[in-house]
Amino acid sequence: MAALMDHPTALGDVAARTLANATKTVPMLAAISPRWLVHLLQWVPVEAGIYRVNRVKDEASVTVDCSGRDERELPQTFVDYEEWGREYMLSAVNTVVDVHTRVSDLYSSPHNQIREQLRLTIEIIKERQESELINNKEYGLLNNVAQSQALQTRSGAPTPDDLDELIARVWKEPAFFLAHPLAIAAFGRECTRRGVPPPTVSLFGSQFLTWRGLPLVPSDKIAVEGGKSKILLLRTGESRQGVVGLYQPNLPGEQSIGLSVRFMGINHKAIASYLISLYCSLAVLTPDAIGVLEGVEVGKYHEYK
Repeated sequence: MAALMDHPTALGDVAARTLANATKTVPMLAAISPRWLVHLLQWVPVEAGIYRVNRVKDEASVTVDCSGRDERELPQTFVDYEEWGREYMLSAVNTVVDVHTRVSDLYSSPHNQIREQLRLTIEIIKERQESELINNKEYGLLNNVAQSQALQTRSGAPTPDDLDELIARVWKEPAFFLAHPLAIAAFGRECTRRGVPPPTVSLFGSQFLTWRGLPLVPSDKIAVEGGKSKILLLRTGESRQGVVGLYQPNLPGEQSIGLSVRFMGINHKAIASYLISLYCSLAVLTPDAIGVLEGVEVGKYHEYK
């Protein structure tokens, strides 16, 4: 009896797998995010990589009159411009992908090695693009908020009153809030505590919390430091004198807006190289197009009875 127990009577899983083909996914990358900011901005093509924002020098000097029934003399006026507006230069995010031809020749089934290398690298470049749009020292959103458009939270955690105050700063057709997911969760907790849970809206097939009809768009590119973060509110589009994204059109090897992939050749070590370039920037057309709530605590919780 013991001898029979030592010998299997059917093919086992381990042996069977030697004849089976596993179904393989494409490479996964945890750093990939939805990058909602890029989707929600209006993108403006620029020539020669330069975008100049022209503004009126003294708006208060423009005089008009609501005429009565008399024959008074009409005011004479004109709109003066700044001689040189601020110029935004496109910045580049570049890298070179190297793939040995032996690898791409022998190991491209079921997934093409070159295609997957390019796809993953492009994803990383686009993640960096969103980070630059928010944090770049020259054109990033957080570094282009006017002092009059910045406010502090009343009690640390972001409350409905805080977001209402932010809306009052960007009241001309605001488009959306932009915040770290932890800051959005903190706002949701404050709303729940007050009995006013924020409604949701569906955008791009995903659900977003809203406040006063404006979606709270998450981005992990807004930093959380010392348990505190910031919440932005934007107005977007050229026609609304808001925030616009900038890109270079008609690039050689263009794959998408501002992004190009170019084959650089194969060297004497049989390594094929591909240059990936993304050219972009961002412009805030008027100071009241953006506001920021600072000192947002993300770690405050409440006990409910």
